[in-house]
Amino acid sequence: MKSRKGLVLTALVLFGSLFIAFRSINGADSNEKIAQQQRLLNTVGMLLEQQHYSPKKINDDFSKKVFKGYLDQLDGDKSIFTSEDVNGLKKMETTIDDEIHGAAMHFQPAVSSIYSKRVEETVGFYKEILSKPFDFSVNESVQLDGEKLSYAPTDEDRKDRWRKKLKYYTLERFVDLQEEREKNKGKDSFRVLPDDSLELNARNSVLKMMDRTFNRIKTTFTEEQRFNSFINVITNLMDPHTDYYPPVEKRAFDERMSNQFYGIGAQLQQDDNGIKIASIVTGGPAWKSGAIVAGDIIIKVAQGANEPVDVSGYGTEDAVKLIRGDKGTEVRITFKKQDGTTRTVSLIREKIEQDEGLARSAIVMQGSDKIGYIALPDFYANFEDKNGFKCSEDVAEEVKKLKAENVKGIVIDLRNNGGGSLLEVVKMVGLFIPSGPVVQVKERDGRVDQQTWRDNDESVLYDGPLAVMVNELSASASEIFAAAIQDYKRGIVIGSSSTYGKGTVQRPIPFGRPIDFYSSRTEFGAVSLTFQKFYRVNGGSTQLKGVVPDIIMPDTYEYLKIREKDNPNSLPWDAIPQTRYQLWNGGEGTHLDQIVKKEQERIVSDPNLKLLQDNLKWLSAKNENPINLQIDQFKQMQKQITSTVNQNNALLKLKSELNVQAMDADKDKFYNNPDKNKGIRYQEWLKLLKQDLHIDAGVKVIQQLAETKTATAKN
Repeated sequence: MKSRKGLVLTALVLFGSLFIAFRSINGADSNEKIAQQQRLLNTVGMLLEQQHYSPKKINDDFSKKVFKGYLDQLDGDKSIFTSEDVNGLKKMETTIDDEIHGAAMHFQPAVSSIYSKRVEETVGFYKEILSKPFDFSVNESVQLDGEKLSYAPTDEDRKDRWRKKLKYYTLERFVDLQEEREKNKGKDSFRVLPDDSLELNARNSVLKMMDRTFNRIKTTFTEEQRFNSFINVITNLMDPHTDYYPPVEKRAFDERMSNQFYGIGAQLQQDDNGIKIASIVTGGPAWKSGAIVAGDIIIKVAQGANEPVDVSGYGTEDAVKLIRGDKGTEVRITFKKQDGTTRTVSLIREKIEQDEGLARSAIVMQGSDKIGYIALPDFYANFEDKNGFKCSEDVAEEVKKLKAENVKGIVIDLRNNGGGSLLEVVKMVGLFIPSGPVVQVKERDGRVDQQTWRDNDESVLYDGPLAVMVNELSASASEIFAAAIQDYKRGIVIGSSSTYGKGTVQRPIPFGRPIDFYSSRTEFGAVSLTFQKFYRVNGGSTQLKGVVPDIIMPDTYEYLKIREKDNPNSLPWDAIPQTRYQLWNGGEGTHLDQIVKKEQERIVSDPNLKLLQDNLKWLSAKNENPINLQIDQFKQMQKQITSTVNQNNALLKLKSELNVQAMDADKDKFYNNPDKNKGIRYQEWLKLLKQDLHIDAGVKVIQQLAETKTATAKN
């Protein structure tokens, strides 16, 4: 712990003085903004070179990667810039490293200027193209993967690239409308339209989508946001998890980690009319005001007495960032009411807790036996509020409730859990093992810490059969938990061929002065810096390789290139000596291998799962091919894809539903919730569990572990 605190103090001493003269970028003139951005760029560069776990040299080669990375960030499908634009910028391809080291900043402002111009031109392109009907009889194709394209040499080529993209978007909608017409023919209430009318409706739908997209780009992807993206291209070249968070993004990150924010207590949704109130949280500021109802459209948002911001063209996520803020601050929102009038309502932000993002449990009935199921979406923690949510405490409460139900075993679901707090995962492993190390960490100087991250509590909250479910999106803390359970032979891990493969530790390094007394946020945000790697107790790393489950099952993400190993900037895999730890001896540990072998043989021999795997391979290959825009060929391919996807969905669902129930202790939360919409969502969650093939596999494993434990006890 001392070394981590030392890192922050060192960073503040080294870099804090560079920000003393900073004022808010929003209140600065153009020249001052560039000067402030220059200082931030230099500071980030120094931090990366001096404190990153494995810093790359910031030289001409690094500069070339930043050059390509930033253009890809702004124009991933190569439909905005031309080759002439890129060639004109080439003179700066090897000078970005000099700018990071203190030379005058030219590259990013130059790119941003060209981008603004090309965006305006693109708006003209798509409006002109969508004003005329498409001919879907022409045999041509479109490539949507920017990595397989070069930049368009001329404006005409760029315009034609947009024509094909827009034709594809329209063709998708046109075919959908044709299918809808066929399904509803003969119904008195349905108006049958000819193809030319359907094509016009499809084009108008695409036009609305494009207008929303480009209005959002012009209103929210400002020069400042583009600069922030530039900084993140630089940090991500060191490794994918070193990120720069501007103040608002840092606040959003903290909110996700803590499941808590300061806001008005309302859910938003977006449609063609704008961003509107979907529902109101009982007891929140919006509810207390008595002036806001579901259906009200948000027009403007102001921070206290400041000038209001027109949110036309904003996405819901962008509006949320304006509406949320710091504890006790005022937000003024102008609404368009359903009677056509407008009204501005002043609200004081209050703490809103997102309890739907917390650990939750259910019971799966197998005859008269009960199997416990716990879903954990994140390893969340609120380090700024001692009474805030912490996942280890919440999981402990769920375990206690399941024990009160006398469950035969517990399945812990970490699928899609991207990680979170290292401290929380150590505490959570400690619920299921006696004292012992949970994870090892290695510093940038090579020193290995085997003792800090260990469970020191000899007590075990739950000593019964345990299974852990993972998939390709189970990352970081999820991998630490699964690896510890696997290494201790405490339970059986079930999932896809490997987890995500993130084996690095980050810590936020704040820039500038604190902005309030309630949080750790500062005026210029923070860099989440990779400064350690973590290792399993057996010495292996989860970096790149992830955790290979004991029992492997196919799933929908299997062949998507979304893991750590698919990112060329990822740090390499390595290993260190294993630390001393004692295998679990709770009774069933010696029988795990036999159960794993039996279940894996069942899965491998299952023809439905073999078909699922073949289908996933086929779909993955098709995703990389150009899309044919000739309507008959398009329909034929879409029919194949739709049929395969539908078949996969059927294969992933159980033919006979599981009997899933809420625990007695949670009945009110599910069925008598004062927030009716929330109660409905909890009930819908239970329904989803009933058809989950992977949960069924976890339940089968628990049953076998429980039977083995019972047989061992009798002997």
